[in-house]
This record gives sequence, structure tokens and C-alpha cells, in this order.
Amino acid sequence: MPFISRSVDGAIDGVFEQPQEGRAEEFLPIGDPDVIAFENAALMVSSVSARQFRLMLRRAGLVDAVKAWVAQQDGETQDAFEYSGTFVKDSPMMVAGFAAMGFGQQQVDDFFTAAAQL
Repeated sequence: MPFISRSVDGAIDGVFEQPQEGRAEEFLPIGDPDVIAFENAALMVSSVSARQFRLMLRRAGLVDAVKAWVAQQDGETQDAFEYSGTFVKDSPMMVAGFAAMGFGQQQVDDFFTAAAQL
């Protein structure tokens, strides 16, 4: 059974395999929906480095399509694509670009999760 701690508002703020000194804890069974939701939220990737993003574009075969899309955008978008050190999943440029590539939200999440592993 995992040990969990909760914030003042009652939300889970930690899941541990062992008791943690100085934390009020409770036990929840493995597979508890609250524990699963907390762990899944922790796994969600919200940003990746430019290197990770570009390597993932290459692996997905999207480099040329994305560069063509970027070339049709305003100067700020072009500069952001070229010079950003980090790509943030929910930034306006990312949202617009992934929509133009026909990606759904799950595909975007999967793309960022895979990129974070590179």
C-alpha cells in the first residue's frame, strides 16, 4: 500500500513507498483512483528542450512539414521556433502547430512524453 500525504486543501501532494518523517500520512490501496490520478499528473510532460523537440520531430518524420508550416507564420513564430531553448506544450505556437499537423490532444501528449525520453 502506498503512503500518501495531503495538502491543506485535501489534495494528494505526495505518494511514497516508505513513511516520511514529519509528514501526516494515510494508506490507500494500490490502484486507488486518487493515487493513480496524482501519479499520472506527475508523468505529464509540459515542456521539452529544443534538442528533444527537434529530435522527436525527426523521428516522427515531421521536420519538413513543420519547417514548411513555420515558414508561413509571422516573424515572431519563426524566431520562436528557431531560437527557443524550450518548447512548451500549451504555448500558442505549439497549439497552432500541432493543430495544423492534425494532432489530437493525446497525440500531443504522447509526442511530448516521447520527446522527454530523448
